[in-house]
Amino acid sequence: MVENPSRTDAVTSWTLADGRDLLFFSLPVHEPAPVPDLRPLPPRSESLSELRFDQTTGQWVIVAPARQDRTYLPPRGECPLCPGPSGLTSEIPAPDYDVVVFENRFASLSGGDVLSSCSVFDPVPGSGRCEVICFSSDHDSSFASLDPAQARLVVEAWRHRTFDLMNRPGISQVFCFENRGEEIGVTLTHPHGQIYGYPFVTPRTQQMLRQAALYRERHGSNLFGDLVTREVEDGRRIVLRDSAFTALVPFAARWPVEVHIYPNRFVHSLLDLSAAELDAFSAVYQEILRRLDRMYDAPLPYMAGLHQYPEGEGCFHVEIISTRRTADKLKYLASSESIMDAFINDVVPEALAERLRSL
Repeated sequence: MVENPSRTDAVTSWTLADGRDLLFFSLPVHEPAPVPDLRPLPPRSESLSELRFDQTTGQWVIVAPARQDRTYLPPRGECPLCPGPSGLTSEIPAPDYDVVVFENRFASLSGGDVLSSCSVFDPVPGSGRCEVICFSSDHDSSFASLDPAQARLVVEAWRHRTFDLMNRPGISQVFCFENRGEEIGVTLTHPHGQIYGYPFVTPRTQQMLRQAALYRERHGSNLFGDLVTREVEDGRRIVLRDSAFTALVPFAARWPVEVHIYPNRFVHSLLDLSAAELDAFSAVYQEILRRLDRMYDAPLPYMAGLHQYPEGEGCFHVEIISTRRTADKLKYLASSESIMDAFINDVVPEALAERLRSL
């Protein structure tokens, strides 16, 4: 068992009006000053979603109709992620903050029940946990534009939540991710991400672990480590590399913009990285995001996710993708991608890597 890696003296717990948890992660020079949450919120319910098992694919589907009512692109003055010093307007009742994490009010997964099996047409409660992480109190910032210490604090918060959630009953996988840009479907423009504690191992993770197990059986080594080694030897798809991390465009990229960030040594998750490696990761991640934002005249809409594994052959890495294929065109998931999961990419991976190196 990995010991709790967080700086507990820099985390302050609070409770929102409907009983949800709120955590303040603060820089050494700051002291959070939360106020009571006075909003007349309806009582919480842990049965707002359900899980249905698709017998044809062997995959779980989350059905969460309450998410239809989530806040959608509110006016700037009504942003629920900006500080709310009155305790009447915001999910963060405080005059200011560095980084905060709170339970999602419109969660697709909630409750602590362990996922049980079901028959063909019997749904089960949507157990698990969904959290929101706000990267900054500045409504107009982005992860790429954060001060290095602030970005490093976000990484510390991801690490804290990974440890906490993975040690809760019924949580099988922790996924930290960010959706940025209205083209991606973002409903709040304030710089933020989400953290899911799934009650099952996701299909993508299962597929990658199967591939890694087969590779180990055939070659006697780790798939991800060998992949990075061969990419470095080839060089054409490497975007940047330092002593701790390598950023590359994958050989079989599915998306018009796709960059992966791998550690140079094998680790399962953020929990396994040293303080120096965490510093390096934060810097490389920010640099990649800055280069992506320089591709076009406007900031790039993107999705970014952290692949983390508690054990086995899975190697920690970050995947950043964008549906923007040119300055004024988006890639849409048509029938081949959406129905058959057979991707067609209009952009040559080597060309993307060369462009990002030049930026």
